[in-house]
Amino acid sequence: MAGWKTDFGRNSVDLSEIRSGGPPRDGIPPVDDPKFETIEEAESWLPPFVPVIALEIEGDARAYPIAILIWHEIVNDTVGGRPVVVTFCPLCNTALVYDRRVGERLLDFGTTGNLRHSDLIMWDRQTESWWQQITGEAIVGELTGTRLDYIFAQMLPLRTFKETWPDGRVLSRDTGFSRMYGSNPYPGYDDASSIPFLYEGVVDGRLAPKERVVAIQDGETAAAFPFSELRQTLFAQSTVGSIPVVVFWDAGTASPLNRESLEGYDIGSVGAFRSTIDGRQLTFQRDGGLVLDAETGSEWEVTGVASAGSLAGRQLEPVPFAEPFWFAWAAFVPETTIWTAP
Repeated sequence: MAGWKTDFGRNSVDLSEIRSGGPPRDGIPPVDDPKFETIEEAESWLPPFVPVIALEIEGDARAYPIAILIWHEIVNDTVGGRPVVVTFCPLCNTALVYDRRVGERLLDFGTTGNLRHSDLIMWDRQTESWWQQITGEAIVGELTGTRLDYIFAQMLPLRTFKETWPDGRVLSRDTGFSRMYGSNPYPGYDDASSIPFLYEGVVDGRLAPKERVVAIQDGETAAAFPFSELRQTLFAQSTVGSIPVVVFWDAGTASPLNRESLEGYDIGSVGAFRSTIDGRQLTFQRDGGLVLDAETGSEWEVTGVASAGSLAGRQLEPVPFAEPFWFAWAAFVPETTIWTAP
């Protein structure tokens, strides 16, 4: 591994599982000095249905368009006073946010140019340890075995971000790099039955390789909620490990990995939350195009907020989740069970 100061003698995975993705280290450059614009300014170039990674901390709401992340994969930022790394791996469809602090160390991240199970491997500039994006775990180097703290974020359409956080800010195309923002370098990649790129493992055949799923894990227990099921039901209610969960699905988000313009077919957006409030278990049901709870009749949005009824304005507690392609999640958590509508 020429040019790296990484301690390759310390690792938690077989190094033979790591392969080059093509570009060199930071050949896909992270955004280290993110600039932001108003939602109105962003609307001059972003349609309302294109996805953004929506993140809110201590009242500081920011949207990171996939139209930009698809070219950079990593943004090092500070939101609500908290140092964060916002990540997106287009090959696995994983949009995940982590805290950049490990003990007393403040890390910043880049792309190694390498993949494992087709998933982005990041590196931190302070120790040159290598990190698996989908798990947030250091797999090679000094910090091997360390996990970054997960921060809840959702991939939502710009219109939903605007409705939820009208004073929020949107990552600007003023990144310091010249890229074709708004275009997709992976057209057709999310065809559900197509073979994953740069993936050498056996694909778990219980679902199509690139079926999008909501993946939730609690200890040794994990469950996947297929988008194809959620599209029909609008929600799923279950228990994962010890966590009572509800997963919401809402229409109106374009796939960023379908057409060249990032204006692909409607994949919808999702959110995962505890299905309790004030210690009370809620029971959810569909009423036409709405999701209500049976206990109060309140109406719930994909953001986990009640928009009408006696609980209007209340927020369900978020549950850590990802929304990857099935092949990727199954490669890392093969014992995952698959939810199907009752």
